[in-house]
Amino acid sequence: MSKPKSPWGGGGDDGSDKDAAGEPGEDNAGPRNPWAQPPGGPRAPRPTGLDDLLRRARSGGGGGGGGRFQLPGGGNARNLWLGGVGLVLLAWIALTSFHVIGPQERGVVTYFGKYSGTLSPGWQTTLPSPIASVQVIDVNSIRTFQFPENGGANLVLTEDQYLVDLGYTVRWRIVDPQKYAFELKLPDDSVKSAAESAVRAVVANTSLDNVIGRGKGQIETQVAQAMQRILDEYQAGITIVGVSLNNASAPAAALDAFNQVTVAQQEYAKNINAARAYAQSIAANAEGEAQSFDRVYAQYKLAPDVTRRRMYYETMEQVLGQTNKTIIEPRGVAPYLPIPPGKSLPSAPQGGQ
Repeated sequence: MSKPKSPWGGGGDDGSDKDAAGEPGEDNAGPRNPWAQPPGGPRAPRPTGLDDLLRRARSGGGGGGGGRFQLPGGGNARNLWLGGVGLVLLAWIALTSFHVIGPQERGVVTYFGKYSGTLSPGWQTTLPSPIASVQVIDVNSIRTFQFPENGGANLVLTEDQYLVDLGYTVRWRIVDPQKYAFELKLPDDSVKSAAESAVRAVVANTSLDNVIGRGKGQIETQVAQAMQRILDEYQAGITIVGVSLNNASAPAAALDAFNQVTVAQQEYAKNINAARAYAQSIAANAEGEAQSFDRVYAQYKLAPDVTRRRMYYETMEQVLGQTNKTIIEPRGVAPYLPIPPGKSLPSAPQGGQ
């Protein structure tokens, strides 16, 4: 009679339920213990792709990879590679095909280095790089540079062979992005070179007094016009907004001598003005006397005797008018005014009767 079987194994100890190999048979064994190991020992779980990847990484890549990390092979790896490449391509296309052009900007587009067009402000699209390339250029901002940049001396020769230390500021902006991008290799440096050339050319035809004095405004206008002509010849796509002379003075090494020359020039101008004023006064007096003589001569021709006598009286009045006079009266003539002996009449004012 068979023994009752429990859910945790066979009920007997005699081993009658074992098979020929000494192991309990499938037909003779009772319900198996759920916590017992399956026949033949524990079964290893099937490794996943992640486990295989980690194992390869720990083992240095398997077959003599020299410690390098390798992705697992097979269909999973291929799909992973394709997905990664696709994401990279999408990101590259999005970053190089879509462009945001600001209101003050323009985009110069080139296809394989050849100019294709100019992008206006807003969202714009092109072919991805390296097929298409976009250079964004600010066309509204006014660019400024000051010369000399390091604050040193900038000696320029004037028309009258004087050296002047000249500093200036140039303001400019871009009006044609295409020309700015392609016509000149270094457009900013070209603007500086054009400014220096124009300043030296204009100052070379200007005197020192005009450079450091009243002619600064005229020099600024002439320099701006000369720069614009040079840049237009280069087709730079740049317009000059303005030029300002910041400093115009004698070199520091010759400042004392320059001041002495300035004082001498001022004294020379003062003496010249005084001499001109004196010459004008003499000429005016001479003209007045000549006109007076002409009037007298006209009267003389009408009445020579009367005119001669009048001229004599006027001349004696001018000669004796400012001298002390003593009047001697003949006998028997009563004086009109009693004059004490030794006294003289006061001098009459010039022109009196």
